[in-house]
Amino acid sequence: MAEVWRRLVGLGFRLLYNELAFTYDWVSSVVSLGAWRCWQRAALPHLNAPPGSRVLELAHGTGNLQLDLYALGYIPIGCDQSPHMGRIARRKLSRRGLPPRLARGQAQRLPFPSASFPAIVCTFPTDFIFQPETLRETHRVLCGGGRLVIVPNGVLTGSGPADRLIEWLYRITGQRGGSGINIASFFEVYGFEAHIAQQDCPRSLAQVIIARKKP
Repeated sequence: MAEVWRRLVGLGFRLLYNELAFTYDWVSSVVSLGAWRCWQRAALPHLNAPPGSRVLELAHGTGNLQLDLYALGYIPIGCDQSPHMGRIARRKLSRRGLPPRLARGQAQRLPFPSASFPAIVCTFPTDFIFQPETLRETHRVLCGGGRLVIVPNGVLTGSGPADRLIEWLYRITGQRGGSGINIASFFEVYGFEAHIAQQDCPRSLAQVIIARKKP
């Protein structure tokens, strides 16, 4: 039964990132009680890259963070495996007169030269972000001292029935902790110095992993 449930959850996420990608912005707003964009933007203060820098976003989704990166004066580049997300993000950027610098590809095999970026950002990724191949690739394309900034999730802190229901849904779909992983030790194996930060958002906290490539 557990395996059947795991497969159903996996199917749901696959559809959300692909054929149902057009619902992603709406779904993410609902399941965060409107805090999703605050959770996303929690990554931005930790990039530690000067304006004008190229910043890579892994799993760029519908392109919202690409817009934020442009607004901060960066040159954003996105990479996502989903062609559906790519089309939505491309349209969203083009409508605002911004060049969509988007590539279709896997984080485990990034189509970029070594030492290309001072910062990489990824918000709400699936487990691919912690795979050895992904961490080796992000380490490769980062400049020395560059940062990989990940927002793995946000946690609702309200006590109302909607907050409790959504947190319960996060738990039963496997999106809540319990791994007991030591972030510093885990990332050190791949050549990073890492720690966790938190940012206050409406009725919630965003969790941010900051992993700095050792020079």
